[in-house]
Amino acid sequence: MAVNKMKKLTLITERQHEDALLQVIQATQAIEVKEIQEEAVADMFPDELERDSDSYAERLSSHQALLEAIMSSLLILEREVGSGSGGFKRSELTLEELEQQYDDELIAHYTQTILALKDKLSAIEEERKGLNEEEARLVRWRSLDVSPQAYTDMAYCDIRIGSLNLSNQPDFLAAVQQLGTVYCEEVYLSAHHGYYFLISLVSERQAVQRLLSDVSFDVYDYTYDVRPEEAYQSVKDRLVLLRQLEKEVKKELTDCIQWQTALYLAEERVRAQIRREEVKEHLFLSPEIMMLQGWIPEKDVPVLEDGIAKQFQANDVYILLESPTQQEISEDIPTQLSNNKLVAPFEMLTEMYSLPKYDEVDPTPIMTPFYLTFFGMMVADVGYGLLLLAATFIAGKLYVLPKSTDRFMKLFQMLSVPVIVWGAIYGSFFGAAFYDYLPTGPLPLPLLSTTTDVNQILLLSVAFGFIQLMVGLLVNGVQLVKQRKYAESVSEGFAWQGLLLGIVTALLANMLLDNQLLLMLGIVVAVISAVSIVFVPMFSHPSKLKGLAKGLYGLYGITGYIGDLVSYTRLMALGISGGSIAAAFNMIVGFMPPAARFTIGIVLLVVLHVLNLLLSLLSAYVHGIRLQYVEFFGKFYTGGGRAFKPLKTEEKYVNIERKND
Repeated sequence: MAVNKMKKLTLITERQHEDALLQVIQATQAIEVKEIQEEAVADMFPDELERDSDSYAERLSSHQALLEAIMSSLLILEREVGSGSGGFKRSELTLEELEQQYDDELIAHYTQTILALKDKLSAIEEERKGLNEEEARLVRWRSLDVSPQAYTDMAYCDIRIGSLNLSNQPDFLAAVQQLGTVYCEEVYLSAHHGYYFLISLVSERQAVQRLLSDVSFDVYDYTYDVRPEEAYQSVKDRLVLLRQLEKEVKKELTDCIQWQTALYLAEERVRAQIRREEVKEHLFLSPEIMMLQGWIPEKDVPVLEDGIAKQFQANDVYILLESPTQQEISEDIPTQLSNNKLVAPFEMLTEMYSLPKYDEVDPTPIMTPFYLTFFGMMVADVGYGLLLLAATFIAGKLYVLPKSTDRFMKLFQMLSVPVIVWGAIYGSFFGAAFYDYLPTGPLPLPLLSTTTDVNQILLLSVAFGFIQLMVGLLVNGVQLVKQRKYAESVSEGFAWQGLLLGIVTALLANMLLDNQLLLMLGIVVAVISAVSIVFVPMFSHPSKLKGLAKGLYGLYGITGYIGDLVSYTRLMALGISGGSIAAAFNMIVGFMPPAARFTIGIVLLVVLHVLNLLLSLLSAYVHGIRLQYVEFFGKFYTGGGRAFKPLKTEEKYVNIERKND
């Protein structure tokens, strides 16, 4: 399996079928709509081609306003009632089913009701805030047994109430006493302020105002017609009433929880509608005709044709399929990977690095067996593998997960298998050597021990690395041959295979096998390969001297291969370290007294092993990726492809499935 073959798609239909056709395309989830170049279709619709931008912008704005109302309503339910999306169970629907469950008028009623209730709560909160502030002011004047408002019309006297800082109190009282015509009553004292009721003659108004200004007297504007005590009690009563009103409004909001599922589905549907509206910006239209162009995987053409046949009459939609041109392949065409169920979860690792170009080999199937082996070797524990398998299996069965999360879950479900296999090879079960407790008979179990076979595991790690490098060079050589770059296929692929294989053969013949014939054969192959690396570039380069320099520089890359092989020793290091840490945890708990061992020891053991499992999985995941990206992909893979982005829904709350899936 590899990169999906693409077809250039052109659809033409009447304007009245525009929305229905886009809905079929969105349900197909297999068409990336592209911008139509005006000059490419000007001959088909001369003098009539236009973009209906204003109309689309207005409809898009309307849908976005509705989406904002739905999201605000859901947020209100979450914040005011304490209901999050946790109560909504993700499900799988087709786009048609999602559309059928949507009722425009009902959703408008739901959002208007919830937003109106929220406005009531906001008004209550705003009023309560003001009343609390007023309560704090009035509480200081409660002992005043008259209403200052009742004396505002006095012809010969001025009435004032207010406060001042206690640091100015001596000067204030002295000045009042000096005037002699001012009645001053202390109403309330706080830690830092004094509150006073003043009566003064109108004839002394300017002198009194000057006095008050000198001591920074803050006049309180008392607006009530009743005494402060009565005003204070009135504010308290209103606060009690507001609390009751708030409870009633929140109860009404609580009753709105029954609409939550409908609102989640409505948000999903409106988001789908917005995507369809956004795509319309890429369409060209005459007053009667709509035209759309895009890319569709060849395997999905029957799905599109079936969807159109069910929705439209025979001649309602014109379908044109074309093979991409070489220019489109190099500049425009997107990449979509297509692999079987065993390999598909590993596509996310390739995507994180870079998608292949449309005409480039997909490295995912080649990488998968190596990544499985390396991951298993770095975690290598039967207990950890079984736990990982059980967790991913149960999660997949109990929940409908978002598609990206589900793919990640399936990846680790597959990775649990090599973890179990390598755990059996090492004889490790949660860090314990379980073969010590099993009858193994004449079988030499475990096959490898992390305590006594460290050198063998180290050599095995390097051997796996050597095999992967050889595969990478082989793929590179084959790709260059397909591109008719025969000289490069030798100097950058096959010759390097020969050089590395010759060196390894010579080393094995000299150090282990003591075979002179095999030693000479390895040396000869290595020398011929090295000469090819140096001199073959001369035949493909316009300048022989520059070609020779390129070859010599290429041969210097042998030092990089040494570093690559050393990098694979991490397979041994991580596998042994994880097992040793698990064994150490078991030993720590084993040293505890029996009473502690079977109480706190069990809890401690669970926590420590879960921690070690998580660290082991993270380390294996990261280091396994690192070996693929740096050591393996660097030998043959370039990447740089553009991801295929079909018109589909966002799938925020619901997985949208095609009918034929």
